[in-house]
Amino acid sequence: FKTCPGRVLCKLPCSGEKEVDLAVQSAKAAFKIWSQMSGMERCRVMLEAARIIREQRDEIATMETINNGKSILEARVDIDVSWQCLEYYAGLAGSLAGEHIQLPGGSFGYTRREPLGVCVGIGAWNYPFQIACWKSGPALACGNAMVFKPSPFTPISVVRLAEIFTEAGVPKGLFNVVQGGAATGQFLCHHPDVAKISFTGSVPTGMKIMEMAAKGIKPVTLELGGKSPLIIFSDADLENAVKGALMANFLTQGEVCCNGTRVFVERKILDTFTKEVVKRTQKIKVGDPLLEDTRMGALINRPHLNRVQGFIKQAKEQGAEVLCGGDLYVPDDPKLKNGYYMRPCVLGNCKDDMTCVKEEIFGPVMAILPFDTEEEVVERANATKFGLAGGVFTRDIQKAHRVVAALKAGMCFINNYNVSPVELPFGGYKSSGFGRENGRAAIEYYSQLKTVCVEMGDVESVF
Repeated sequence: FKTCPGRVLCKLPCSGEKEVDLAVQSAKAAFKIWSQMSGMERCRVMLEAARIIREQRDEIATMETINNGKSILEARVDIDVSWQCLEYYAGLAGSLAGEHIQLPGGSFGYTRREPLGVCVGIGAWNYPFQIACWKSGPALACGNAMVFKPSPFTPISVVRLAEIFTEAGVPKGLFNVVQGGAATGQFLCHHPDVAKISFTGSVPTGMKIMEMAAKGIKPVTLELGGKSPLIIFSDADLENAVKGALMANFLTQGEVCCNGTRVFVERKILDTFTKEVVKRTQKIKVGDPLLEDTRMGALINRPHLNRVQGFIKQAKEQGAEVLCGGDLYVPDDPKLKNGYYMRPCVLGNCKDDMTCVKEEIFGPVMAILPFDTEEEVVERANATKFGLAGGVFTRDIQKAHRVVAALKAGMCFINNYNVSPVELPFGGYKSSGFGRENGRAAIEYYSQLKTVCVEMGDVESVF
């Protein structure tokens, strides 16, 4: 691969109903083998997959950058998170167990933690390889098989993950990849042999997946959109808060569901904070994502770039002030002239009822809003249909814990942002979805409990 902005990388056939059925049946056959293996046997295979990813980190990161457009620096972090995820769940695989419960008269009961079967993973285009690992890690550790459908905008790197699982020694077909858009997703959701669906993406698509899953009584995990608040109190370390705001808005060109795009700043420091954020934002190097010093690459495609630009235009019409950026960026390198680049944007003079403050833009656009009191900012922060994340910057640790306790969000940050260790559960409240990725919590969503009651005496009958 070479950097090919605005040009076709490759063509892949979409999987129709026949191909989806073949993938599910293949996974179903592999599940019979994998589910009967001990947790320690599964652990060893998953550790081998993690080792291969770790050794091929740079190669896979380059593939991901070309696949998605994010900077090579970020892509390497994504690949590190991916192998760490598989290592983490490999470690849990051997420890999965039920419990023994003593009952009267020497009788007892016990529970078995059992896999679900063939699980479907449907990924998003902002973290293609990482999301596939986040979903397959706990699924495989619990003894399930998985059929994964990446976004049609980023189909490449997940295929490499499937090859790596095969190299590591999973049964043939245990992790299958199908390609396609909405129609392929529908075939997966409706398939009678699919036991569970995990989806990362937009709220409207998540609603449709939930409806389809309901017809088959299939459990779902939904990791959807967000419009998360980032609250900067006047007693915060200003340097740290500015860095946090940049991390909360401009990672992966702003195409991150948990980004803190509503930046609430206590009025006492509004001017100082805004001036510093604008200065730092203007220094962000945009361009060829494969260059080591690039900090922001290209957006995913032309329609999405146009959509983000439309939000900025509408923001100006509604009274917001563009403090910096927001315009298209054309790199000096002629090979990059057709790339989907824009300068990161900071909006001032924002109000809570503006579209740019209420709706998820999913691009490098930060909205700054002033506030006066803690009670006020918490109420405003929660005044949204979303509830994925939230952040607080303050030196007052009691206030920090008080505020995050009041935020209606599934993932909260104190004096940092967009840190997602695999050990910690990740997921949202309200329209941002339900279920959890990562941590021990994910085990609950990829397994089911069977209860066994054993009578050691005669049956007590009422007949």
